[in-house]
Amino acid sequence: MHEHIAEAVKEPDLIALEVGLACLRFETMKVYSALGAVRHLLETGQVEPGDTLVDSSSGIYAHALALACHRYGMKCHIVGSTTVDRTLRVQLDILGVTLEQVRPSKDLRLDQEARVRRVAEILAENPSHHWMRQYHDSIHYHGYREVAETVGHEMPDGPLTVVGGVGSGASTGALATYLREAGRDVSLVGVQPFGSVTFGSEKVADPDMIIAGIGSAIEFRNVRHDLYDRVHWVDFGHARSGAVGLLRSTGIFAGLSSGAAYLAAQWERRRDPSCGYLFIAADTGHRYAESAFARYADAEDVELLKPHEVASPDELRLPWSTGAWPLPRATRD
Repeated sequence: MHEHIAEAVKEPDLIALEVGLACLRFETMKVYSALGAVRHLLETGQVEPGDTLVDSSSGIYAHALALACHRYGMKCHIVGSTTVDRTLRVQLDILGVTLEQVRPSKDLRLDQEARVRRVAEILAENPSHHWMRQYHDSIHYHGYREVAETVGHEMPDGPLTVVGGVGSGASTGALATYLREAGRDVSLVGVQPFGSVTFGSEKVADPDMIIAGIGSAIEFRNVRHDLYDRVHWVDFGHARSGAVGLLRSTGIFAGLSSGAAYLAAQWERRRDPSCGYLFIAADTGHRYAESAFARYADAEDVELLKPHEVASPDELRLPWSTGAWPLPRATRD
């Protein structure tokens, strides 16, 4: 029996979809990293019960940190993106979270920079608060060790390719790290939206981009570039096609990052069927119900889509590009 709802919510479902293809489906994935991080901070004496934890979020991490704070008796302050919808705002309010949202902006860089700037102001005004630094502090890797152990035990033996949205880098990076430490032969494929600086696509704009949480307009130090073997850059339309195709073929209702990961995993599997494939569905599709799923008639058949293979950042183009990482001329940390 679970002691707290956070312990139950964090558990993923490992679902076999086809021979050689599985989905690691979360209700809200970042609960693992938030619980692991808060527990580590308490165990090492860096924070105490009752302290206030602060961070920036586009939505998923806000919910995760709120649950972790509720679990361990902490206060929580979130500087949120405009993608934090009313359903989540109400939950955060009832959980006692202080939420402030930055002024709406169509520019991802301005949105993220505004949130980080506001966090800095809060810390200056309240030096006893602790900044969780989900984008930069490696403690967010810790919580995924348990996930990696589950994957290692339940996925068939042999080489494994893990596919997932990169975001802060903790989920895909941690899974690959811990699986490799356990001796598993793992290839790691990262999924990015266009316009993200993390893997050099900042010069290619996607006018419809609302794939929250898997890209960045600022540098994230938790992204360890050397862990990744290949990257896929996917636009909104193709991510929606992947999400609709995933729901239609498997019944899994997941977000746009999940749709993009499903699209990339299917292509990787067709390219090389010699190993097993596991893609990450980080959250449910509810917050994209109107913006993406309601327009499901516009979705294309995933089986008919193929990416543009690139050898340098200059070759990146909409709607879908892919290349082995590192690209020869890519800028690395």
